[in-house]
Parts: sequence; structure tokens; C-alpha cells
Amino acid sequence: MSYAGDITPGQAWELLRDNPDAVLVDVRTEAEWRFVGVPDTTSIDRPTALIEWVDFHGAPNAEFIGQLQQVLADRGGDSDAPVIFLCRSGQRSIGAATAATGAGYAPAYNVLEGFEGPLDGDGHRGAAGWRALGLPWRQS
Repeated sequence: MSYAGDITPGQAWELLRDNPDAVLVDVRTEAEWRFVGVPDTTSIDRPTALIEWVDFHGAPNAEFIGQLQQVLADRGGDSDAPVIFLCRSGQRSIGAATAATGAGYAPAYNVLEGFEGPLDGDGHRGAAGWRALGLPWRQS
């Protein structure tokens, strides 16, 4: 079963802002959250859910769907609430959106470009993605 589709970081922010049931799930690793930063959705009174899709070494999170179910239940959401998945550059979050859709959570979206965006010609990230667009974020 395919996920609902890819959306830009700006579209993700608009969906979160305009739909009080929408949830943003950052599926990067704990190291990325700590050292790179996380989307800050507190201004719209919805904290970003942090659930690793894979760990730092690349091992899949076998508890991913269970953790997602718990986050959504804690927020009073149902399986019809939009769930938006974000990773570093929009690749890992495709797998998370697909898995969520397969578990009955739809619509599930992938954020193109992710938090940091793709590598530029110099091998650096930061010219695209959530953070580069100036959307709310914070570092720990």
C-alpha cells in the first residue's frame, strides 16, 4: 500500500498549522535530533513526535509502529489524522510513511528535502529542507 504522497516542507507546515489533528513525526536518529536540531511546532501547540525509523547504526526500529500508535493515542488522534514524516533529506521518511499507511494510518505524507535537504555541489547540506526554508526549529 502506497503512502499519500510527497509534500514540500512549506506544505507540511501549512497542513500542520491549518489542521489541528495533523501530527509531525521526525524519524531521524537521536544523534541527529541532539546535534542538528528538530522542527519546533510548539507555536501551533503540537510538539513534534520523535520516533527513530532506524538507529544510528542503521538497524530498523522494530517498535516503530507501536511507538507511532502510542504517540497518536496520547494526542487523541485517530487513524484518519494526517501524519507527516520527516527525516534528514526525505528518504528514510518514505519508508516510515509507507509502514504507517500499511498499519492503517492514512493519509501519511513524506516531506521532500527533509530537515536538512540534499547535498549541494560542495557536499554540504543546508540549501534546502525545513531548516533552510526558515520554518521553526530548535537545537538542544
